[in-house]
Amino acid sequence: MILINLLPHREAARKRRRDVFNISLGASALLGGLIAGAVFLWFQAAISVQQNTNGILETEIKKLESQIKDIAGLESEIAALRARQQAVEDLQSDRNLPVHLLTELVNQLPDGVYISKMVQADKLVTLNGTAQSNERVSELLRNLSNNTPWFTKPELVEIVAGSVALNREQKRVANFVIRVQLVRASDAEKAAAAAAVASDAIPAASPASAPASSVGVKK
Repeated sequence: MILINLLPHREAARKRRRDVFNISLGASALLGGLIAGAVFLWFQAAISVQQNTNGILETEIKKLESQIKDIAGLESEIAALRARQQAVEDLQSDRNLPVHLLTELVNQLPDGVYISKMVQADKLVTLNGTAQSNERVSELLRNLSNNTPWFTKPELVEIVAGSVALNREQKRVANFVIRVQLVRASDAEKAAAAAAVASDAIPAASPASAPASSVGVKK
């Protein structure tokens, strides 16, 4: 017997395919939604962790900033205390400085040089005086530069020819102005000690050289 299917099988097959497509589409959408939700939750968790970390870091940074301010305040106080200590030490070391100034100035003045005026501003000393000649002024500059640790950087400001009345005669003289730096007492003492050590380090003259010179003198 021959069976003939008169039902609309094509429409039924098309309906089955449509149902399968709709089911697969719904499953894909559901799976995509689940994946998107999982990714969103993961990002939210990561953001929350990062925010907590940022909060901890901000708290620690504020603590460090307060500590840095405290350290800066301590450093400024230490610097102020050191400045005060240095000022006290300078005052103690410089209390005899005028005595050294006058003593050394008298010791370094060559014959024929007279100081008429002396002005001190901090460590700068200005000397006004009169000398018998320009050579005497040059000798004074050399003495202030090389023969004493209490003066440094002597500078001849001006020298002017003049005359003075001496025994009813007019003598030609040189009026000068010299500026020189006064060395602090502690620095001068260090320089003097260094010079003493250097002089001790220089070997003494050979004993044979002294008799030879004395013999030469006797001849």
